[in-house]
Amino acid sequence: MFSHLDNDNQPAMVDVSGKSPTRREATAQAIVRLPAEVMALLRDGEIGSKKGPVFQTAVLAGTMACKRTSDLIPLCHPLPLDDIKLRIRVNERQEAVVECRVACHGRTGVEMEALTGASVAALTLYDMCKAFSHDIVIREIRLLEKTGGKSDFRASNEATAATSAAVAAPGRDPAD
Repeated sequence: MFSHLDNDNQPAMVDVSGKSPTRREATAQAIVRLPAEVMALLRDGEIGSKKGPVFQTAVLAGTMACKRTSDLIPLCHPLPLDDIKLRIRVNERQEAVVECRVACHGRTGVEMEALTGASVAALTLYDMCKAFSHDIVIREIRLLEKTGGKSDFRASNEATAATSAAVAAPGRDPAD
């Protein structure tokens, strides 16, 4: 049975009241293929546009999305998030790799918050860059890792190859 279906097969929020609060963390990633004409605008780890700094705006949008996940996905619990770290790097294939890490101390996980943050940051990259080209592809939105709760998860080494191959864009500290 799916966890979000009740005994009558109807959608229902999972009752987490019996769970003990624990430290929950999740990291998600989205990969955005930006065409050469967009990547040619990359200067000092940022793409400038008439709308403003592309990567910085995407980081802010992804952060805001993490905090609003329960408003977007009907059966998600609203969570008091303790930390959100969102960064955008450019890998050797000239793709923007969006990584979103979310943490809280609660009764349910933060996977959906991390996935939502990475997704909205990727969508914001598209929105900010579409004036330069519509040949932008958002792909591989996925969970890389989650800890806390009854089980931990880490994507296989093959699945994380794109992330481990990513290198920080010039002028951007990967620890941010």
